[in-house]
Amino acid sequence: MKKLPIGIQTFSEIINNDYIYIDKTAIALDLIQNYKYSFLSRPRRFGKSLFLDTLHNIFEGKKELFKGLAIYDKWDFDDTYPVIKISWGGDFKTLDNTHKTAIDILQINQERLGIGCSLNDTPSGCFRKLIREAYNKYQKPVVILIDEYDKPILDNLEDPKRALENRDFLRSFYVMLKENDAYIKFAFLTGISKFSKANIFSGLNNLTDISLKPKYATVCGYTQNDLETSFLPYLKDVDMDRVKEWYNGYNFLGDRVYNPFDILQFIDNDFMFKNYWWESGNPYFLITLLKQQPYNIPNLENITVGEELLNSFEIEKLRLEVLLFQSGYLTIKSHYNDPEFGINDYTLKVPNKEVSISLNRLFLDYLTDSKVRASRDITQAVTQANFEAIKDIFISLFASIPYNNYVKNTIGEYEGYYASVFYAYLSASGFNIIAEDVTNSGRIDLTLLLKEQIYILEFKLIKTTTTQTSNLEPQNSALNQIKSKNYAQKYLNQNKPIYLIGIEFDSEARNIASFEWEKYSS
Repeated sequence: MKKLPIGIQTFSEIINNDYIYIDKTAIALDLIQNYKYSFLSRPRRFGKSLFLDTLHNIFEGKKELFKGLAIYDKWDFDDTYPVIKISWGGDFKTLDNTHKTAIDILQINQERLGIGCSLNDTPSGCFRKLIREAYNKYQKPVVILIDEYDKPILDNLEDPKRALENRDFLRSFYVMLKENDAYIKFAFLTGISKFSKANIFSGLNNLTDISLKPKYATVCGYTQNDLETSFLPYLKDVDMDRVKEWYNGYNFLGDRVYNPFDILQFIDNDFMFKNYWWESGNPYFLITLLKQQPYNIPNLENITVGEELLNSFEIEKLRLEVLLFQSGYLTIKSHYNDPEFGINDYTLKVPNKEVSISLNRLFLDYLTDSKVRASRDITQAVTQANFEAIKDIFISLFASIPYNNYVKNTIGEYEGYYASVFYAYLSASGFNIIAEDVTNSGRIDLTLLLKEQIYILEFKLIKTTTTQTSNLEPQNSALNQIKSKNYAQKYLNQNKPIYLIGIEFDSEARNIASFEWEKYSS
C-alpha cells in the first residue's frame, strides 16, 4: 500500500515518494480554465496548501508528476508560466514583524525566479516589481498563488488594534494584484475567513469566491467514495458508520467531505477515535467573542444566517456564528434559495462528533470558568436512566461554578446560560442531542437520543426562597409543559422508552431548584 502523506503539503514529494494522493487535478483544470482571479475559503488543515502547490506544478509544466491523473492529457505542460507563491507563516504579533515576514517571502520568490528587489523597497513595492520583472524576464504573464492570505489578521483576533494594522498592511499589499492586472495570467488565494472585498482587496471586484460553488465542494477534503475506494485497504474491518459519525459532515453545497487530517491520523493511530483535528489548533479566540455578549449555546446548533453574513467578516463586528462556520466548527445543514424575493439563507450545524465534543468542552470551560470534564459518572447515569444520579451531578456542577462568574453581570438571570451548561456538558460527553427540537406543538429545549431510550428536557428559570422548591404552579411547571404540549408524540414511532425531565433553575441560588421526571405513558 502507498504511504500516508501525514503533514506533507508538497505535491512533488507525495508523487515521487509513493504517498497516497486523491486526484484533485480535474477540479484544478476547471478552475484554471474558468477564472483569472479566484478565492477559496476552507478551515485549517483541509488540504488548501496541497491544492495550491498542485497548481504551482501545473503552471511550471511538471508533466511527469501528473502521469495517470485526470489533467495529464488535457493540459499543455509545455506552456509554462513564472509563478509567485506567497505562503504566509511566521510571527505577526507586531506590524514590523509582518513587514519582515513579507520581505522574506518575496526574497524566496526572487531567488527562485532570478529577480532582485532593492533593500529600500517596501513589501508592496517589492511585490509590484516582482510581478513586472517576472513578466519582462520570461515574456509570459505571471501566476500568483497566495496561501492563507488572512493569517496575519487571524493570528491577532484577540488584539483588534493589531489585527486592523495587519489588515491595512495586507490591503496595500494585495492592491498590487489590481494595479498589475495586465501582467497576470492567473491568481488564486486561499484562507479561512472571508473579509469584505472592499476592505481587504481594495476594489478587486473581479475576484470570484468559489468557496460555496457546488462544483468545487470537494476541492479539499476526502469524500465518502474516496474512503470506500482509495482508502479501503487501510480501513479493513473498521466500523465505517462510526468513522462517518466522528469525522464526516462538512458541507460546502456538494458531497459532504472528511477533514483529511483526521482520516490520516485515525489510520496512523491504529483506528483510535480521538479529536485529532481539534487538538492540532487552539481556538480559544472564540472565548473572547463569548465574553462580549451572552450566547445561548444550544441555539448555535441550528442557526440560520443570510448570504451576506457568510461573505462578510469585519474585525470591528465579529460574529461568533460566522467565525465558527469559517473556522470549521459549524457547517451547512441546509440551503434555502428564493430567487423571486432574493432570499439566500443557510442553516448551520456542528459537522460531526469530534467537533461537537471538543467545541462543547471549550464552551463548558467558558461557561463554568473551570476545567470541567465529562466522566463515566454522567455517561453511566444517563444510559442507565439513573435520574437521582443525573440530578446530583448537575447540582454539583452548578455549585462548583465560581461566584466571580456572576459578579458585575446578569448571567445568572439568563435562562440560556443554564440551558447552555446542560447542553455543553452532555454534548461534551458524546451524547446525541437536538437543541430547540421542533414539534407540531412547540419546541423542545433539548432532546437526547440514545440507543435504548429518549430523553425530553424542558428548562425554566424561576426565583425561589430557600424554603421553597418552586414558585411555579404545578400546571406551569417545566415537566407539565412537556406533558401538556405532548412533545413525546414526535418520537412514539421509535418504540423506545421516553423519559420526560422538567428542570427549574433558581436565579438567586444559581442552581437547580426543581428536578422532576417521569416515564412517558400514553
